[in-house]
Amino acid sequence: MRLILLIFLVMTFPPALSAGVSQVSVVKVNGPINPVTSDYLRRNLNESAIRGDRLLLVEMDTPGGLDSAMRETVKDILASPVPVAVFVAPSGARAASAGAVIALAADICAMAPGTNIGAAHPVSIGEKPDQVMEAKLVNDAEAYVEGIALKRGRNADNAKKMVRESISLSADKALAGNVIDLIASDRQELLKKLEGRQIKRDGKETLLRLIGAEVREHEMGGRERILNVISNPNVAYMLMMIGFMGLFFELSNPGVILPGVIGGISLILAFFAFQTLPVNYAGVLLILLAIVLFIAEIKIVSHGMLTVGGVIAMLLGSLLLFQSPESYLRVSTGVILVTVLMTTLFFVIAVAKVVSAHRNRPVTGREGLVGEEGIADTEIMAEGKVFVRGEYWNAESSERIMKGEKVVVTALEGMRVKVRKG
Repeated sequence: MRLILLIFLVMTFPPALSAGVSQVSVVKVNGPINPVTSDYLRRNLNESAIRGDRLLLVEMDTPGGLDSAMRETVKDILASPVPVAVFVAPSGARAASAGAVIALAADICAMAPGTNIGAAHPVSIGEKPDQVMEAKLVNDAEAYVEGIALKRGRNADNAKKMVRESISLSADKALAGNVIDLIASDRQELLKKLEGRQIKRDGKETLLRLIGAEVREHEMGGRERILNVISNPNVAYMLMMIGFMGLFFELSNPGVILPGVIGGISLILAFFAFQTLPVNYAGVLLILLAIVLFIAEIKIVSHGMLTVGGVIAMLLGSLLLFQSPESYLRVSTGVILVTVLMTTLFFVIAVAKVVSAHRNRPVTGREGLVGEEGIADTEIMAEGKVFVRGEYWNAESSERIMKGEKVVVTALEGMRVKVRKG
């Protein structure tokens, strides 16, 4: 009976038996802060609380990102029941802009040697705001980081300078300026230094016990990885171009299906990515205009002027598509040039094929009979019958043609062909 009761307790309350096991969850943020990154961190914060982790460690290397995604992440970190540590690593990494603010919001902020933090001046996407609006943005961001720094007991003045003066601090200067808590060369050293450290959370002291901790890495899931990849401006741009081209093929050749399916999926994914990017829809319209001009070149003889206009529109549209002073939010110039070149080359070849097809004489229908060879089925003395292309035709000729001789069709009048000796 006791054995059955023990088995029941183990099955019903397994966490109680493992409550003393120290666990540390590790997540990695490499790249811009966007809605996908924010969802990834929120999911792990929630799962970490359910597991009862002793610490959630965020290893960070980011150039910054969207203000909205940053604020969502900061709120999740501040509300987390599990202590959160942000570790700017490895050497050469950075926590810039939005990444710096997220790092300041963590219970523990650490850096590896050779890393930097800061440059958190707000940058607007799209059109440049006027001086009044820009001042509002800076003041709002400054007050935001000041509140976070004060809550975590960090140097508020240095935090404000990161926003207003865009200062960026090395690991040593950040530690000396009370922006971060410690410096560690790697994850193992960091966990060792955090052992026994007291942190203040909601007015209460919490002691970190990490010796013998089971360290578990939690990478992005398949869905998150895919969404994070397509949020890259270069990938979003390519998806949009593939989408437009696929729909063009489907509309030009109804029933092919595959180009339309690929084009539709690509466009939907591109529009999802546009939610995380500073899209200028004038650029999208210019690219659409370019494709229309390329198509018109096939239908209208413009001696190449429509193609030239299409190339210019596509190039300008690609350059204007994403407006941001940050390089990670713009399409690479190399990608633009290759895409424009390949698209132009395709349509030039298509136009050349169409022009060539128009210049060829007809090979089907009534017009296709002219020039065809046949056999005289009867003697032709002004009139007679010939066998051409599997059919018998009434024929006339200005010369005498004997039965069985080869003939060539020179003209077609109604249901009668004119022929000559072949």
